[in-house]
Amino acid sequence: MNKEDKINITFPDGKVLSYNIGISCIEIAENISQGFARNQLVASLNDKLVDLSTKINKDNRIMFYGWDSEIGKSTFWHSSAHLMAEALESLFSDIKFGIGPPIENGFYYDVDLGKNEFKEEDKVKLENKILELAKQKSEFFREEVSKKNALKYFNDKGDNYKIDLINELNDGEITFYKQGNFIDLCKGPHLPNTKLIKSVKILNVAGAYWRGDEKGKQLTRIYGISFPNNKELSNFLLLQEEAKKRDHRKIGKELELFTFSEKVGQGLPLWLPNGTIVRECLIDFMKKEQIKEGYLPVVSPHIGSKELYVTSGHYDKYGESSFQPIKTPNENEEFFLKPMNCPHHCEIYKSKPRSYKNLPLRLAEFGSVYRYEQSGELHGLTRVRGFTQDDAHIFCTNEQVKSEFIKVIDLILKVFDSLSFDDYSVQVSLRDKEDKSKYIGTDKTWEIAENDILEAVKEKKIKYSIEYGEAAFYGPKLDFMVKDSLNRKWQLGTIQVDYQLPERFQLDYITENNTKQTPVVIHRAPFGSLERFVALLTEHCYGNFPFWLAPIQITILSISDKFNSYSNKIFKFLSNLNLRVIKDIRSEKISKKIRDAELKKIPYMIIIGENELKSNKISLRKHTEGDLGKMTLDDLISILKKEKNVIINN
Repeated sequence: MNKEDKINITFPDGKVLSYNIGISCIEIAENISQGFARNQLVASLNDKLVDLSTKINKDNRIMFYGWDSEIGKSTFWHSSAHLMAEALESLFSDIKFGIGPPIENGFYYDVDLGKNEFKEEDKVKLENKILELAKQKSEFFREEVSKKNALKYFNDKGDNYKIDLINELNDGEITFYKQGNFIDLCKGPHLPNTKLIKSVKILNVAGAYWRGDEKGKQLTRIYGISFPNNKELSNFLLLQEEAKKRDHRKIGKELELFTFSEKVGQGLPLWLPNGTIVRECLIDFMKKEQIKEGYLPVVSPHIGSKELYVTSGHYDKYGESSFQPIKTPNENEEFFLKPMNCPHHCEIYKSKPRSYKNLPLRLAEFGSVYRYEQSGELHGLTRVRGFTQDDAHIFCTNEQVKSEFIKVIDLILKVFDSLSFDDYSVQVSLRDKEDKSKYIGTDKTWEIAENDILEAVKEKKIKYSIEYGEAAFYGPKLDFMVKDSLNRKWQLGTIQVDYQLPERFQLDYITENNTKQTPVVIHRAPFGSLERFVALLTEHCYGNFPFWLAPIQITILSISDKFNSYSNKIFKFLSNLNLRVIKDIRSEKISKKIRDAELKKIPYMIIIGENELKSNKISLRKHTEGDLGKMTLDDLISILKKEKNVIINN
């Protein structure tokens, strides 16, 4: 065989091997070992995901992904969505299909059932049908289709939803996938065959508007999840049960943290007194840290003129998904509810001339912003329409970017450490490699910003992953991801490097050489949003907030009325120390008072009875730990001083 008939394949460890031209990805995996090949679900060539059956005709970098990777799971669930669609088509006549993507935990398919109705008992029927089809070991075949033939196929089926999708595609970029008796519009990739899917669970059914348009047709969204074995499914279902107990919506109601009102509006949380205390304590914590780091507080209004967001680029990118404009009696005057704080902060920077001696300038605000999320995407406090960001914008020189970025990393890590968030991941969110139309700015400034972030995380020796397509429209970012009770990832802390907004707002500063230079802006929010942060914190600690955040820190439980006077004395003493303390002097048994305090998750309980009165002491209990014994108030203060982030000057 000629040298020209050989191709070089580079592996993740840098090793390069030569193979015959036309070898498939799965054959390369088998060349490594049969055991290795059996565990692979999908591959990538030069970072582009492909089916394992894909033949390789030129030099490439190759990577394989199994069930133990996010990409492997996503592919597994994507194929499962197709299999569920095939099962649905065999169970329901005249069914039409919308989209069926993988999601973080499983998959869904939006379907138009026509005159049919999906009932509770249909869940088991669907699960059984999916498994029946899976056992047939149908291969997933990919086929490139012309736009004309694609439209004809789905027109013959009467599937207007697929026709709607195809009309947005160009000839040469349309592919079908076929498994068994089912053909779908899809770019893939998919599993080698259906038999890899060994267990499945239909989770729930909801309504979803086609293309997210509330004026459009409402489809039935069927959620499911699948696994390569039954043990994985059993573990998942156990996790689901535990998640129900930890759900911040459930705990938030029990602890009276927040509520929602239909009259106020969907996705607009109302903070109750207990939740407001948690929120304000977090704000106080962050303000103290920001003062140490030289941040200056600012306040901006809840609305801004349309012109402001046209300048920033937010109107172009998000105008259609924002709340409707606020019109005034003046012709052509329009305002929007503030979707971001950054344009306002740019105008604050611009309010007077700046010098290099003023930089870095760190402007901080707990600013409330508003974004019109689709009603089907709202979820407790984790996804809302009105939220408060612990926002700050650091205006600095190019040379200061890396050091300022590292300082923000340190601040976020301090926040996570203070709240025992140790199970988090860090991702560098970059531009989509192929579609750069959704971003503003030049390739040069994007490359500089991306390098700034990568250098900072490498210097901090932080383990990170790179996610393409997750950047903000004006710049790359570093996102700190935390899982909720269902193992879904949510972004909390974020740091973004932006070379675009300063140019759009024509910001400048006078350099040492008396010339004008455009600053760089670093956007940062260590909490992300207070709403989402409190939601994930609540689930993380099961509502057992650390002492410094607990809405009620201490409750005094009087055994009977004759000890109320002594209880009042202790109450006043502790209240004067700015501790959040309450009294329970109800005519109830002490066992009930203790049980009620445990349910409220109050960190400490002080028991007052005959012995305590005579000895001028207290009996102390700790939530979930039990009796700590008799002690003086000085002993109590010593214990409380050991709690994290608590300062008591007595």
